Amino acid sequence: MKRMRVGILTGGGDCAGLNAAIKWVVYAAINREVQTKYNTRIQVVAIKEGWEGILMLDPKKGLKDERYVQPLTDFMVRKIDRDGGTAIGTSRTNPFNVKGKDGKNHDESATVVRNMKALDLDALIAVGGEDTLGVANKLYLKYQIPVVGIPKTIDLDLPGTEYSLGFDSAVNNIKMLINHARTVAGSHRKTAVIEVMGRHSGFLAMTGGMVTSAHFILIPEYPFELDLLLRLIGDRQKLKSRYTLLVAAEGATEVGAKVVARKSETDAFGHIHLGGIGEVLADQLKERTGLDTFAEKLGYLQRGGEPSAFDVKMGHYFGVTAVDLLLRKEYGRMVAVQGGHITTAPLSVLSNPVRVVDVDLMYDKARLNARRDTALEWCVL
Repeated sequence: MKRMRVGILTGGGDCAGLNAAIKWVVYAAINREVQTKYNTRIQVVAIKEGWEGILMLDPKKGLKDERYVQPLTDFMVRKIDRDGGTAIGTSRTNPFNVKGKDGKNHDESATVVRNMKALDLDALIAVGGEDTLGVANKLYLKYQIPVVGIPKTIDLDLPGTEYSLGFDSAVNNIKMLINHARTVAGSHRKTAVIEVMGRHSGFLAMTGGMVTSAHFILIPEYPFELDLLLRLIGDRQKLKSRYTLLVAAEGATEVGAKVVARKSETDAFGHIHLGGIGEVLADQLKERTGLDTFAEKLGYLQRGGEPSAFDVKMGHYFGVTAVDLLLRKEYGRMVAVQGGHITTAPLSVLSNPVRVVDVDLMYDKARLNARRDTALEWCVL
């Protein structure tokens, strides 16, 4: 029987569901039916801390470099799917853009190839979003590294797949946190502005707002007019409503304005750190209406905590399918959901524009909320 050693890493922001994918990669690899079918015995090795691990490990130590490498067994991973986050760590390291001691950025991707050889890895499974899987695609194209991807992002904005690990769990967290804010707003006759993640795509804001019956939802795909929002809030006052609940994606903007960023610096992938639209908007509403207004930025709480049942299930589907892709030598691809079915897509699809909310299909521009007249043709995932 042939032997195969496969590395697995998680990159970018953590989320619930990652551990389920890791577990089921290991379980599929040791499954006797799988081994018999492909006449291959697979060992799975965790590359800790994402791309940082494969970049920074000591090639002389190889598998003995416990800072960045850990062989995985079924006993080790049997319970990890109960927890959120990632049991093997993560980072936002970009091997193609590493700051050196000289203060300049360098392409260190060749080091990844060298260290894969030092670990005697035959293939690699990368679990992540646009950035992590983008690196995987570049490595595949430049060095022909045998790699497959598993999609992960709570923003649900990856092209080529209708679902990415973490979204459902994040929505559940948002629902809980917004409902906590609602009781405060209702008790004290306040206007609550809740800021959720979503740089370019408003899926979290749309879904989180829908499941909490938010009065207004602001998304990056449709810049809002402040005067319209003020009129709509005024209409609620005429109805003698005790409170108003508004959900805004971090990338939402007023017409003609720029996104609000907490920091001007960019990370290794060129992203600025968004955040603050909630506070800016709350201040504007208070100034223009005199209403008692507060803002809550949900931040990292959205991605924390235990996974939902749906994300555990999807981790299972994605994990076993990733192993199947490797054994069928379908490299340079990622597991995906299309038309409600598990399938695959080329990693190169990540160069396409990100998935966004279909405003004409789903959004009521006059009410600044989800449409209420129909949901025909909506994607249910």
